[in-house]
Amino acid sequence: MCSPDPTNCFPVLMNILSNTFLRLFNSTARFRVWSQLFYVGESPNLKQYIFFGLLTYLLVLAAGLPPLFAMSSVEDYKVQGRSC
Repeated sequence: MCSPDPTNCFPVLMNILSNTFLRLFNSTARFRVWSQLFYVGESPNLKQYIFFGLLTYLLVLAAGLPPLFAMSSVEDYKVQGRSC
């Protein structure tokens, strides 16, 4: 009645329990539960696209940060700023 897959098992279990309690209380109403699987198909290249996208983002970030620190140091040098 229930496969080991938790996405199918929980709705079936809730359906059985709900209908059992309704029968115990002499109700004529019944629950019907539909369970559709999540889309589990995955593109074989999806992980590769994500990896290269994040790698590109990190490389751009890494290329942009050192000039910020350098400019800050140059500005401190010009105004003779010192840290305590």
